Amino acid sequence: MTDITEQNRTQTSEGERDTPVQTRKTTRRGGGDPATRGRTTIADGVVEKIAGMAARDVVGVYAMGGGLSRTFGAVRDRVPGGTKSVSRGVKVEVGEVQTALDLEIVVEYGVSITEVSQAVRENVIAAIERMTGLEVVEVNIAVSDVKLPEEEEEEPEPRLQ
Repeated sequence: MTDITEQNRTQTSEGERDTPVQTRKTTRRGGGDPATRGRTTIADGVVEKIAGMAARDVVGVYAMGGGLSRTFGAVRDRVPGGTKSVSRGVKVEVGEVQTALDLEIVVEYGVSITEVSQAVRENVIAAIERMTGLEVVEVNIAVSDVKLPEEEEEEPEPRLQ
């Protein structure tokens, strides 16, 4: 027997030899930080939803999207089983580490459009960068309408009385 095998054996109290004790060297597999092993891709739709929710959270934003998309969205929302589209009025381009966004919003009458736009931009950038880790290179905002206080939501009249 070799000296190493002899050292790995244990002795009982009566002087008898016991079975060898296995010792393992800890090996590091893969190397590097586990967070860097592999790749994460984020779909455009994910960033659109985050941006839509963050923009809607800003006081002074009445709705997202232009007139036509809001009309189709209102119809889609009324269909049984239909869900509200949180990404309405949001278009994104997502790269590997950066993203750019175009938002279309409707503001409430009486608010400062520049202040609302700035708040939307800040809120959207903070939410996307925090949740995805992507760098937001630009957020373009188009204000397509102003919601006047006396305007009512367009409710279709019932066909049956």
